Amino acid sequence: MARGKRAMVQDAAWASMVGAVYGGVIIVGFALEAGATPFIVGLLAAIPLVSQLAQLPAIVLIERVRQRRKIAVLVVSAARLLILSLALLPWLENTTLLLALLICAEIAITLFGAVAGCAVNSWFHQLLAGEELGALFARRLFWSTVLASLAALAAGNLVEHWPGVQKLHAYSVVFVIGGLAGFAGVNALMRVPEPVMLRTGPQQPIFAMLWAPLGDANFRRLIVFMASWNFASNLAAPFLTVYLLRQLGYGLGTVTALWALNQVAGAVTLYAWGRLSDRMTNKAVLATALPAYFGCLIALPVSALPAPHMFTLPILVAIHLVMGVASGGIALATGNIGLKLAPQGRGTAYLASVSLAGSLAGGAAALTGGALAEWFASRQLSLVVRWSSPEHTTGFVALQFRHWEFLFAIAFALGMYVLHALSRVREGDHTSERNAMRDFFLEAGRTFEQVASTAASSMAAAFPFGRLFDRRQRGRRTGFARAHE
Repeated sequence: MARGKRAMVQDAAWASMVGAVYGGVIIVGFALEAGATPFIVGLLAAIPLVSQLAQLPAIVLIERVRQRRKIAVLVVSAARLLILSLALLPWLENTTLLLALLICAEIAITLFGAVAGCAVNSWFHQLLAGEELGALFARRLFWSTVLASLAALAAGNLVEHWPGVQKLHAYSVVFVIGGLAGFAGVNALMRVPEPVMLRTGPQQPIFAMLWAPLGDANFRRLIVFMASWNFASNLAAPFLTVYLLRQLGYGLGTVTALWALNQVAGAVTLYAWGRLSDRMTNKAVLATALPAYFGCLIALPVSALPAPHMFTLPILVAIHLVMGVASGGIALATGNIGLKLAPQGRGTAYLASVSLAGSLAGGAAALTGGALAEWFASRQLSLVVRWSSPEHTTGFVALQFRHWEFLFAIAFALGMYVLHALSRVREGDHTSERNAMRDFFLEAGRTFEQVASTAASSMAAAFPFGRLFDRRQRGRRTGFARAHE
């Protein structure tokens, strides 16, 4: 079990590296370099979410084959091969064909990923039953974030400083690295033990299995919350990269640096969030982190008022720091709360229902955001404060929304409903947001004070050379004690 947990950490770290150099900022930059429109950017963001519909046949496959590790390893390997094949796309001269093949490849890769995710969720849900999830998932997210941030930062700077005019060719190198890193993750996944699947009665039709979570009143409220959160966040988040690249005019290296800063900020505080979720509830973590996240969205348009200036980048740095801390808590708590509330033996259907609801809502939001961005491209809304006197008239722009900034404002407004949906979910005893915030800062303070030792202990738990280092240290202490006896 201990070896399996270390392998789970390694698998998550390698998988996140793949996501960083193949998806997110990189794939948006690649698409924009090839001439993608806002709608195509929204479509690329929606595909991974809508592809979660593949979990429906995946549930049937898992229930019949009942070998989740074998299913996950096979489909993940197929997805990694497709990521390697993306290295051929930058050499196509027809950009229309390039974008069409990119969309097709994205559909296939994410369909394989959805099947793998369904198998892994059911597998880990049973394997980790009765375990304290906060610390383990914090460790997984910590190493995932560190490796993904370093990979994205290196990839962004490679593309920005690529010699020659044709920067598309730099993406070939990036996609090759992503594919190879993916196979390292597959190797780690193969080392995670798989318990025999539980049988809770005769096999049910797929739609009957998915209907069961909807009959559970509290789990139904969780599904509504996850759907609303995914819709609000994906309406704006996929377009943050485009906003920074096109509207504010920053290079890909700067944008990936901001993204990496966001990820590292979340990683550094993950241990604090993990301990807080174990001691309190995941709902308390969400009630603390969600307002901060939505507050950062509405702060983005303020950073460039009335136009980009010398303080815009420092403000963006501060926004990304706060958003990273909040995103870390949200990612940890949303991952844990479904595992915690799903009943044993029925985790496959329950977790798939949460994932499907959230993914469909997020996919619809990304498509809606892309369409709205094209409509808002030629529109502007300004709030001007003006003072008039007999001598003179002065005024300034207090708030302004242009193009992509409208999406941030709409997402902020939808965030109010997300908080309402969260308040209806029951998970343990109620904990006030004030207490959660206080305890978070206490835990974060301890984390910052002990960041070196925390990283060392996490490395020891995640990678074999850390264990060898610990043994060597214990051997030295034993020899020292014997020498003084």
